[in-house]
Parts: sequence; C-alpha cells; structure tokens
Amino acid sequence: MVPERPKHARSRIDRATLGRHAEDLAAQYLQAAGAQILLRNFRRRRGELDIVALHRGTLLIVEVRMRSSAAFGGGAASVDARKQQRIAGAARQLLQQRRDLAQLPVRFDVVAIGPSGGASCATDASAAPAAPLAAPPIEWIRHAFELRG
Repeated sequence: MVPERPKHARSRIDRATLGRHAEDLAAQYLQAAGAQILLRNFRRRRGELDIVALHRGTLLIVEVRMRSSAAFGGGAASVDARKQQRIAGAARQLLQQRRDLAQLPVRFDVVAIGPSGGASCATDASAAPAAPLAAPPIEWIRHAFELRG
C-alpha cells in the first residue's frame, strides 16, 4: 500500500499545476492578442517574471494571477507593493543581462484569470454527456503598476 502524501504536499503540487495552467492560458491569450512571448518563468534571486513578451514595440513584464474566487479581490489585487518590488528586481536583472531588451519601453501588466464559470462534469455513466467546462474569464490589465525611483 502506498502511503498517502501529507495534505500540505498535495496542495503545493496542486497549486504548482494550477499556476502552470494559468500561465499557459495567459500566454495563449497574449499571443492571440498579437504579443510575442520571449521568456517564461525567468527566475532570479530577486524574483520571478511569469511572462516576458513583446507587443507593438513595448516589452511587457506580465504577472499572472489566478483566483478561485473574488472574495479577497481579483487576481490583480494580490500584486501588492512587496510583489511589485520583487517583479521590478527581476526585471532589472533581465534588462542588465539582455541589453537588446533594455532599449525598449517597458510596461508592467497583470493577466488575471478568474474562477471558471463552467458546469461540473457528470460522474454517472448513464447521464447525458457533460458540457465542457467554460473557459475562465481572463482580464489583461495594462499598466497594472509602475516603478517608482
């Protein structure tokens, strides 16, 4: 018998899987809007950049936020000052390493992915086929925050 993983380990894995899925949705959304994805998950000591993209001559630094409910504000509300500073630090490191990107205007955006509004799938084999889950709402918030100083 395989021992069951602790609940906290499962939730960490589930959150990582959901995070990757949210970033995939955001990248597809941005590409459909004409953005070219340059980098994903740029990690440095100072922070991580979920998506770095080029859109109409502007370098986009995109934070992806997914919420299971809007009870505590949407995804954009969770990008507090501390998170903004971490994103800014990672962006500075990226621009120091990639001088070609440093020549472009930079904008900090958030892609907020809300809870799915779809119906749950039926589990009874004799029931009619379940309708596919509706895609979650996606909001692209341009100029979500600016760097000060």
